[in-house]
Amino acid sequence: MNKMAERSPDTRSRLLQAAGEVFASHGFRAANVREISRRADANIAAVNYHFGNKKRLYSAVLHHTLRSAIEKYPPDFGLDENSTPAQRLHAFIRSLLFRLLDKGRPAWHGRLMAREIAEPTSALDQVVEVIMPLYERLTSIVRDLTGKHADKESIKLCVMSVMGQCLFYHHDRSVVLRLYPQEFGPAEIERLADHIYRFPVQAIIGFQE
Repeated sequence: MNKMAERSPDTRSRLLQAAGEVFASHGFRAANVREISRRADANIAAVNYHFGNKKRLYSAVLHHTLRSAIEKYPPDFGLDENSTPAQRLHAFIRSLLFRLLDKGRPAWHGRLMAREIAEPTSALDQVVEVIMPLYERLTSIVRDLTGKHADKESIKLCVMSVMGQCLFYHHDRSVVLRLYPQEFGPAEIERLADHIYRFPVQAIIGFQE
């Protein structure tokens, strides 16, 4: 491969894809840059040119994975600025579930994020930087729903409850599918979103009584 080809955007894209597959299968520490280069049909020099080293390549893959999912399923799910807090909460839950369970995404996306959470590296801070605006958005939605009736601790617990219920179907998918054999297609994801949405709303109604 000549130097111009090594520096092309297409080469960078192939490296991200190949690296994602290798990191998801082996984890950051065991992944081999030579294997990544081979899968991407690129020279090791291309990794150095585009990313500098394996650590930076790994960070780029995580960032790319998260950003592409958020771009595909934004947290507002197309709502306009006049939407109610309840509508924003429902849209947030739907977008999160679709990002977690979408079969149209490469299979390695979910495995990669699960590995990083289970075996965190220094790149976890960058993951949190991307996730933080989503967390703050959900906190704002819950705060708007509760008004002045809930304290900060109650709001935090409600936010964690929403996130935890959504993440359960991703992290424990293999167990869930054995207990309830089914496919997480769009209709099932919508049903789960409706179900999860009702829990915080009922809790918030309790705060307001």
